[in-house]
Amino acid sequence: MGKKTTSRDGTSLAYEVTGQGPAVILVSGAMSTAGTMAPLAQRLAGRCTAVVYDRRGRGGSGDTAPYAVAREVEDLAALIEAVGGRATLFGVSSGGALALEAAASGLPARQVAVYEVPFADRREGGVEQQDAYSRNLRRALAEGRRGDAVELFLRLTGLGEDMIRGARQAPMWAGMEAVAPSLAYDDAVMGDGRLPRERLAAVAVPVLSLVGGASPAWLREAGEAVADAVPQGSCRVLPGQTHMVDPDVLAPILTEYLEG
Repeated sequence: MGKKTTSRDGTSLAYEVTGQGPAVILVSGAMSTAGTMAPLAQRLAGRCTAVVYDRRGRGGSGDTAPYAVAREVEDLAALIEAVGGRATLFGVSSGGALALEAAASGLPARQVAVYEVPFADRREGGVEQQDAYSRNLRRALAEGRRGDAVELFLRLTGLGEDMIRGARQAPMWAGMEAVAPSLAYDDAVMGDGRLPRERLAAVAVPVLSLVGGASPAWLREAGEAVADAVPQGSCRVLPGQTHMVDPDVLAPILTEYLEG
């Protein structure tokens, strides 16, 4: 990517800016990079300034130990400053949890939009599942078993064993192992998996919570809970969409929100 900025702790952040209009920083979720958000950025660029970036520990960005969620909030602060001092934040999945935490921390976000933040307390047995995942993930990464860490994440998302075995043989697997350590970062962003109701009450800007109409009921309920927990929240269902939302469906809704 063509641009660089530096976070408060000295970590270099790689980012790209496309288009003109209201600025929106696109925050990717687990196992994702700026490239994952690029198709959406391209569709927003006609009427918005879309900013994609590699979160720390991924792609062209650096990393600095020890990790803390507050450091990723500082990363967003650096990006907001780099693009003019004010921007909307849009986060997908665990990236949405990071965007909400950034807003709760008082960053100069104009508004926030999120897509399907997977708070586990809306899923039967979800908190227990999240706890087991966190423990096993820490162990796998500490022992250098990056492939096993990726498998743990894929199982958490509901991917079947046959598909996981197939993924291990695919060319993309090496890239997935390369960003596996960042799974611990997304795990930290999600906390214990429960909706952080008190923290969300501190978000002082409007929040649009988007969910897919074809996603599991617990994800839709989590999206509704986000909208209910923030002072200025609304929830919108995108018919036919799943957790892998179509950029062509998402872009017009975000553009309308950004221009509103």
